[in-house]
Amino acid sequence: MTRQPTLTPFQLRPHLLPAIDTETFVNIRRQIHAQPELGFEVGATSRLVATLLESWGYEVHTGIGKSGVVGQLKVGNGTRRLGIRADMDALPIVEATGLPYASKTPGRMHACGHDGHTAILLAAAKALADSRSFDGTLNLIFQPDEENLCGARAMIQDGLFERFPCDAIFALHNMPGVPAGSFRVLEGPVSLSSDVADVTIRGVGGHGAMPHRSKDPIAASAAIITALQTVVARNVAPDDTAVVSVGFIHAGATHNVIPEEVKIGLNVRAARPETRALVEARIYEIVSLTAQAHGVTAQIDYRQLTPPMVNAAGPTALAAEVCQELVGTEQVVTQAPKGLNGSEDFAWMLDTVPGCYLILGNGEGEFGGCMVHNPGYDFNDQVLPLGAAAWVRLAQRFLAPAS
Repeated sequence: MTRQPTLTPFQLRPHLLPAIDTETFVNIRRQIHAQPELGFEVGATSRLVATLLESWGYEVHTGIGKSGVVGQLKVGNGTRRLGIRADMDALPIVEATGLPYASKTPGRMHACGHDGHTAILLAAAKALADSRSFDGTLNLIFQPDEENLCGARAMIQDGLFERFPCDAIFALHNMPGVPAGSFRVLEGPVSLSSDVADVTIRGVGGHGAMPHRSKDPIAASAAIITALQTVVARNVAPDDTAVVSVGFIHAGATHNVIPEEVKIGLNVRAARPETRALVEARIYEIVSLTAQAHGVTAQIDYRQLTPPMVNAAGPTALAAEVCQELVGTEQVVTQAPKGLNGSEDFAWMLDTVPGCYLILGNGEGEFGGCMVHNPGYDFNDQVLPLGAAAWVRLAQRFLAPAS
């Protein structure tokens, strides 16, 4: 079975199209797809990346942030330093595509296209190593554990930017439902922060027939959950974005016992750092004061996982120009009311170094339209050469020789 269309090149402007052997890198992508790895345990993928980069002349560094890889190539005497990142990890999903190169590991699947992102950056790496058509330092960053929002921070804490300084950093993600051959390049917030909170409400348990002799944590929890719905509705401006969702409630074991304790799990997201801080403060106030009003106690374990991802003005303008050069102005969306609803740990890198996160159209309908994190998803190989061309052209522009 194959759902992938026969490969045909995009109508890129010929003088900007790098020499990329598309078939070779499609095969690499499918090799990675068939052997998905999770989290930080991406040993086979890391070794493949490192071996290829080394064979093309890159100075290769492994084990950064446990299993990250950086390939560095210096050309000429230029002082500018560019970083480009790709993610390598898969998801704990049972694949249902039926493709010849489907996952060979039960319960694991490249359901988000990180196999494609890695192959795109490898294709660009080969083209840039062959042409050496830039002047400066190129740092290609292959990151583990994006799905758990831990890999980028681990690499940074392991000295990523001290060892490989970057003046700007870029990454991309494929997007099903966005036409193949198009990009979205948006300045400002493009994905939400991701935080979690575990709330424990403790009262005094008792008999269900004598609630007056207890301090009911369930009644208090119900009031807290209801009040939390006002955080976004009554504290966040209509043109801003935030989410407070209750993911679980754990309490009690039988019908006629009022329990001692209730546990509530919250997922919290926001588009701007200021909004993130506001929402966190309101959650603390609502939980603690509502619990106090009900005569129970509340404990909050609030954990910030990743900040909002914010594209800087200068790098975003350059990325938009590069994409427009490749596919034309009409195929590059630079103004949109919202970015992504999810979260992305590349935000940690953008919090440290200015840069831009691009969206590459994965296609619509049968070829590329299945949403990510779905058992039927597959990266659209037709967009691989376009993504690689964007990275090559970006490197040529950002690391252009001084005039």
